[in-house]
Amino acid sequence: MKKRTLISFILVLAIGMILSACGESGKGSGSSGGGDKGETTNLTMGTGSVGGVYYPLGGEMANLWKDNIDVKGFDVSSVESGASVENIAKIQAGKYQLGIAQNTTMVNAVNQQGEFDGKEINKVGVIGSLYPEALQVVTLESTGIDSIEDLKGKKVAIGPPGGATREAAELVLRAYGIEKGDFTAYEEGFGDAKSKLQNGTIDASFAVVGVPSSTTNELASASGEVKFLNIEGKALDKIVEKSKYEAYTVKPGTYDWQKEPVQTITAMALLLASTDQVSEDLGYKLTKTLYEKSGNMTIAQAKLITKDGALTGVSDDLPLHPGAEKYFKEIGLIE
Repeated sequence: MKKRTLISFILVLAIGMILSACGESGKGSGSSGGGDKGETTNLTMGTGSVGGVYYPLGGEMANLWKDNIDVKGFDVSSVESGASVENIAKIQAGKYQLGIAQNTTMVNAVNQQGEFDGKEINKVGVIGSLYPEALQVVTLESTGIDSIEDLKGKKVAIGPPGGATREAAELVLRAYGIEKGDFTAYEEGFGDAKSKLQNGTIDASFAVVGVPSSTTNELASASGEVKFLNIEGKALDKIVEKSKYEAYTVKPGTYDWQKEPVQTITAMALLLASTDQVSEDLGYKLTKTLYEKSGNMTIAQAKLITKDGALTGVSDDLPLHPGAEKYFKEIGLIE
């Protein structure tokens, strides 16, 4: 327990240091293709924790680009990270050139809210939308937990620092009157949370993830007793009113074993790129390849990455990467 707390403290401290440097220019991880703004063709992409969708999707996107983009010195390395907050902060600081993040987190970054309070984010542009994500609050039948209100006094995985799951979990718990100290928080990635829920170390887990989630399916296969907790009523209304999340229903049959609808909240996963280190030309090639060849990827969420949905959840106040803007104008998606 002490070791996990120390690791979490170090991660929070590291993200804080990254955010404090957000106004400074950084050098990229590669040296090819350099320009006045430190442009590079050797790209590092922040994804998320093992067990979520960001991590395997990032690997598939990296391979898709490497198979289809012919640029001198071009390479993409996808790396595990704390997800949305960390990815945006590290793109701004020049540590990553690409990253996946929730649109709600990107809105906070642009407006200097939440984790980005007082931090200028001006070197991060949107490549486009990927797929909708749903917050899944999961427990097991054997815990006797029937609602989010029942999580008071329980052991709950709320996601690692630096991820959108952590932000969403705290938002939902507050809407139900559950504050820090009312429960024991476990700062776990999706894979670790699944294992701890299965062996009884924790009582419930929050995960903002694409549906269906392979991690949730694995838990259901292993335990045979997965239960979703609904976000509904006045708490749901409060969350939608005070955030960029929207109400969402996970329809019966989304998982083979799911018989009842699940009421929750949703946001869009976005692909982001450095406007300093990823040139307009390379950004154009990344965007065009992603939306025209997404069918070459095998992950389930790839079928949701389409030209028609490329700007879903991208509000007017979110800056597009110049290369993405060029592509979307070319196909008539924007004027």
